[in-house]
Amino acid sequence: MTTDPQIIAVDGPAASGKGTLARALAAHLGFHYLDTGALYRAVGLAMLDAGLDPHHEANAVKTAEILDIDGIDDARLRTDQISEAASIVAAMPGVRAAILDFQRSFANKPPGAILDGRDIGTVVCPAALVKLYVSASPQTRANRRFLELKARGEDVTEAGVLADVVARDARDANRAHSPLKPAEDAHLLDTSNLSIEAAFRAALDVIEQILPPDADRR
Repeated sequence: MTTDPQIIAVDGPAASGKGTLARALAAHLGFHYLDTGALYRAVGLAMLDAGLDPHHEANAVKTAEILDIDGIDDARLRTDQISEAASIVAAMPGVRAAILDFQRSFANKPPGAILDGRDIGTVVCPAALVKLYVSASPQTRANRRFLELKARGEDVTEAGVLADVVARDARDANRAHSPLKPAEDAHLLDTSNLSIEAAFRAALDVIEQILPPDADRR
């Protein structure tokens, strides 16, 4: 019976549906799940709570090094303000280095783990057994994000959310360290016109073709 942990990397831009997809896949396979973006959001949240400027790299690195993610209110991590702060600190190599070891340790939990983020397949777990790159058009992603924020009562416009999505895409793709891009061996999945169920089935089809048939999933 296979005992080595199976690692599945799910990368993609904001609001592409990768988080929803990764959670569903982890539940179906009995794997551990980590939203790596939440780690950067937690750094951004901790800095703002401490009255620190997210652009200050030395403070951001110190915050990442002592980050305690236990007990963090998940709802607070999902605001537009925290998303912006997370994008800023995530571009800092010192912050990424501080969080890297935690991610790799988590990825090796048996029987397997699914990590979603922006550099899982390229930097964090380049030897992942399965790599998925989930994308959608900026307009589709902005609409999804707009509806999510409105449902939370935030005062936003769809045009403003689209501008934020485009700006974040540019920042993530053009940063010097761990830029957002598909791994060369990633399977591409465009969810622009897919329901959650259809995206799940498409991703699971890819995974089932690659995972060893004797993989211990529970």
